[in-house]
Amino acid sequence: MPWRIIMMAITAAVTCTSATFALAADGMRSLAHTAGIRFGTAVNVEALGTDAAYSKLLAREFDLVTPENAMKFSVIQPERGRFDFTQADALVAFAEARAMQVNGHVLVWDQQLPDWLTQGHFNSDELKAILREHIQTVVARYRGRVASWDVAAEAVGEDGKPRETFWSRGIGPDYLALAFRWAHAADPQARLRYNDYGGEGAGAKSDGIYTLVADLRTHRVPIDSVGLQMHVSLNDAPRPEDVRINMKRLAALGLQTDITEMDVMLSLPTSRAALRKQAVLYGAMLQACLTVPQCRSFSTWGATDRYSWVPEFFPGQGAALLFDASGHAKPAYWRIKRALRTEVSHKR
Repeated sequence: MPWRIIMMAITAAVTCTSATFALAADGMRSLAHTAGIRFGTAVNVEALGTDAAYSKLLAREFDLVTPENAMKFSVIQPERGRFDFTQADALVAFAEARAMQVNGHVLVWDQQLPDWLTQGHFNSDELKAILREHIQTVVARYRGRVASWDVAAEAVGEDGKPRETFWSRGIGPDYLALAFRWAHAADPQARLRYNDYGGEGAGAKSDGIYTLVADLRTHRVPIDSVGLQMHVSLNDAPRPEDVRINMKRLAALGLQTDITEMDVMLSLPTSRAALRKQAVLYGAMLQACLTVPQCRSFSTWGATDRYSWVPEFFPGQGAALLFDASGHAKPAYWRIKRALRTEVSHKR
């Protein structure tokens, strides 16, 4: 569907704001707000203009949205110097009409880069200029409207050592510090985050992420938070206690933490027992966040199984989110609400 038509559909939906807030009182977002955190999800922006039920579910249940793809480099700058904000603008407009906070995603990553960039022949100074222009153009456009940014993602390898990436090869290891400083200059009020997978609990990668962000803090780089993605399965998830310990040591550096992309993939077809175990895991990770004051938000990577990335990349796996493909709540949803209600009762 052409983006002009999608934008028209989203604009029309903005007029339903009052109904949106009536729905919101029944969802997770109001409970999470009372519990002291934001509850978020990644958004398929194209679906906003084509799936009314999906849009209503987002508005009812979440108060924080992250674009799944709409702000990635290849989408924002498909040709050198030509910035296309159509999708990003649509998401921000949708969020603002529903009192949702926006997390920008992602400024510096080794994936989803345009061909003109990866197949070009640029020296270090040219790449610095390209990256600086991209970051400052994007962040400045949404200054005061996008509350936080995933400035950089997945720069640490499984062994805990810095990962070799397009940017590290072309610019050098200081590309991360430069990226955070350029983002801060473009919007000094935005919360800036490093985001990664596989480092949520204990282990070499967790230690490597800690070393990276500790070094950035030592050199007064403006980093505010670490995102723990939490893409897991029933048999491959960190211990909740290790997650809490990791969050606390990051907090000791003066950093906030967020669970940014949680999903729990299951073997298909699913069973009731697997769905119950999935619910327990979701609840345990939310509880880990709630016990650390510096954990500021909890987000899933998608709202419904209909738009989940998992089946495409992991054949035979899926059913990873809180709502099924029809938008019906799964056991994990009710476990999340129970944990939030318990937290709210403790605060009273």
